[in-house]
Amino acid sequence: MVDLGNYNELEIAREVDFGMYLTSEDGDILLPRKYIPEGARVGDKVRVFVYRDSEDRVIATNLTPYATVREFACLTCTDSTSFGAFLDWGLEKDLLVPLHNQKDKMKPGRKYCVYVYLDETSDRIVGTTKLGKYLHNEEAATDLTENQEVDLLVAGFTDIGIKVIINNRYMGMLYRNEVFQELDLGTKLKGYIKALRPDDKIDVTLRKPGTTGQAESSEAADRILEVLQQAKGYLPLSDSSSPDEIYRLMGMSKKTFKRAIGGLYKAGKIEIGDDSIRLPSDEEQV
Repeated sequence: MVDLGNYNELEIAREVDFGMYLTSEDGDILLPRKYIPEGARVGDKVRVFVYRDSEDRVIATNLTPYATVREFACLTCTDSTSFGAFLDWGLEKDLLVPLHNQKDKMKPGRKYCVYVYLDETSDRIVGTTKLGKYLHNEEAATDLTENQEVDLLVAGFTDIGIKVIINNRYMGMLYRNEVFQELDLGTKLKGYIKALRPDDKIDVTLRKPGTTGQAESSEAADRILEVLQQAKGYLPLSDSSSPDEIYRLMGMSKKTFKRAIGGLYKAGKIEIGDDSIRLPSDEEQV
């Protein structure tokens, strides 16, 4: 049986002017000519993504969608109608998010985290922003362990941190004061389980277990120098700046910032003023 909304290995049954038909238990499926792999011949097996086209026909393609059925993804809304919204998921036909599947009404141009699934009633591939049903934090303790490396997908932002999908199955939290890089909705990266809490919430970190404070300071120092270079050698920050201002500009805690600029100052790499830090001039570095 064809796995609709996913990749399938199918045999080429015959060739016609407009493409090739692939054999499946559900009947032959058209692979349009523009998607035929170079050198493919009748009898070969090809790996294709199978979905429904704009005319609701089951069809194959060698394009790579941004997500398959049973996956979370962050996709951009291309259109919104009275019955639903459409998201760009890398294929010719956009992904439908029915109105009843929208947590908040979706707006064109904005990016949303969705879960892609096959609707059993309509046999159509759709998305939803109501993610709770597809998250299984109550099972995390049997599958995850502290310090375990995991795959993360940035799914949203709150006052205290960044919501992430863990291993396409759980929801976790990255705390803002532990993140030293810019993260956008949809960013994929590696992380580590920091804590499995009794309330089924999961704390994660980007810091590899066993990383020392010295290594953290070194990473922060590199970040400060990078931002200083981008800011033409001057930043309106010092060890007397507020934690919120330091985090807003640098993405790190005040404690980490103070430790890092102290090390940079001792090494002669920056100058510290009453309310600023700056790179030394070329003359001062000689």
